[in-house]
Amino acid sequence: MAIREEVMRRAQKWLIGNFDEETKTQVKRMLEEDERLLEDCFYKDLEFGTGGLRGKIGVGTNRMNIYTVGRATQGLANYLKDSFADRDRISVAIAYDSRHFSRVFAQSAANILSANGIYVYLFDDLRPTPELSFAIRELGCQAGIVITASHNPKEYNGYKVYWEDGAQIISPHDKNIMEYMQKIDYEQIVFTPENSRIQIIGEEIDRKYLDRAKQISLSPAAISDNSNLKIVYTPLHGTGIKLLPRMLEELGFENVYIVDEQAQPDGDFPTVKSPNPENPEAMELALIKAREIDADLVLATDPDADRVGVAVKTLDGQFQLLNGNQVGSILTYYVLMRRKQLGQLQDKDFVVKTIVTTDLIKEITEDYGVELYETLTGFKYIGALIREFEGEKRFLLGAEESYGYLVSDFVRDKDAISSSAMIAEVTAWARQNGMSLFELLLDIYQRYSLYRERLVNLVKEGKEGEEEIASMMERFRSEATKTLAGVKVLRKKDYLSGKTIDYQLGKEQELRFPESNVIQFELEDGSRISIRPSGTEPKIKFYFSVKQKLPELDEYQTMVEQLERKIDLFQEALGI
Repeated sequence: MAIREEVMRRAQKWLIGNFDEETKTQVKRMLEEDERLLEDCFYKDLEFGTGGLRGKIGVGTNRMNIYTVGRATQGLANYLKDSFADRDRISVAIAYDSRHFSRVFAQSAANILSANGIYVYLFDDLRPTPELSFAIRELGCQAGIVITASHNPKEYNGYKVYWEDGAQIISPHDKNIMEYMQKIDYEQIVFTPENSRIQIIGEEIDRKYLDRAKQISLSPAAISDNSNLKIVYTPLHGTGIKLLPRMLEELGFENVYIVDEQAQPDGDFPTVKSPNPENPEAMELALIKAREIDADLVLATDPDADRVGVAVKTLDGQFQLLNGNQVGSILTYYVLMRRKQLGQLQDKDFVVKTIVTTDLIKEITEDYGVELYETLTGFKYIGALIREFEGEKRFLLGAEESYGYLVSDFVRDKDAISSSAMIAEVTAWARQNGMSLFELLLDIYQRYSLYRERLVNLVKEGKEGEEEIASMMERFRSEATKTLAGVKVLRKKDYLSGKTIDYQLGKEQELRFPESNVIQFELEDGSRISIRPSGTEPKIKFYFSVKQKLPELDEYQTMVEQLERKIDLFQEALGI
């Protein structure tokens, strides 16, 4: 009853407040015709997750619209003025992607910030998220905003906030901004801009970003010798089209084929169910083109071009999609191997991966004597480590299994543009050394271990779904799980309580990580299972990782099938 009353109170406020007539009409329609939708739109405020604000576009406190964007921006403006009270000038860079209302939300944020005495650098057209991260530091801004819902379906949009180091906000800034937002009444938002404080930017930042990105190349000769490499690229109707074809051309790749049907930015994403390169369906048009021209490499970036999907030819000439763990491992091996060959490895170099990303990266870094750090899920934590060690240690690479990578630290978020360029370079280097990219992956497996990973997403939408996810997490948290599919559990890590239950030692140990709603099982055979609710989507995620030594390459397929069966058994044991 209390929730119902709160929903009605919130909705009624939108009927009498300073909201546009179309918004009021939609609220009235829900009140009269669709109470369930009304509840979902008003039962809570959008909250900051791993990617800031993100939600379905529409009317209400739990939707993305100019008022929720405005409230967030007004809260951010107040927080910036308090945080940088000693500065004569506070500035914010703003970028946006191809989604519905992205330009409107970006302009609204610029207007509100300018009305609050804050200077704004607003991109003249859609741009990749990593370029926004770069622009913050290049322009000396105190913060940045990018309007995007990354790889979510077309019904979504989002609002990501960055701090002056070019990385996504983390605690305490995320919580502080939320507190400042909660103090804002919608009537307090000033949408009328002070245009003298808004500067339009574009090509000059593009040029600086591209010039800096090209500097991370480790094998320019390999590119030159293999400039005829056939690369198929799709931006999935998003921002990658602005920079990646140009980047590849400037590096020297002469045969880049764009998937024409997906080249035009379009918030409806008409050729895919979801513009997520993690979904095989999103890659299908690129694979069709790759087969037509017998391509060497397939690249696909999500709408804001911070994630990249990759497909390569296998030994029998068929195209296979690589997952984020495989691509992250390839990049880690290549960067460390080439830097060692070039005499560029240093004692204070480090690599970062998230706790749900493959431990193959750990094996590679140990082999090369490079320090590895693990963070919670979310690239913002990798960005935070870069800042923490700045001036003391050198960041080489960050990777997360959800198709996000960063090579070098001139950007402070995952970067599909420079990562795609590096993946193309690795492919050229492999060919120069008598291998395909897939054969290089097999070589890595044989040097270390054959890993097989699987991500299972259970979608649970709305208020009921949120409650079901919470119930599932509580069950996994409270059960004393000592075996899974007949394999002994060595440790259960609970990142929410900050405790590890070590079943071997029979005691609890402290976890030195920030609080996060994640449960992780480490098993006797080297397998690892992680469970967490998504911070950006109505999902609960299950990450499975299993491994085995690969003594002979001709055993590869048989061993892959064995590992896949093992994951099947783990799924059954968890009841999913």
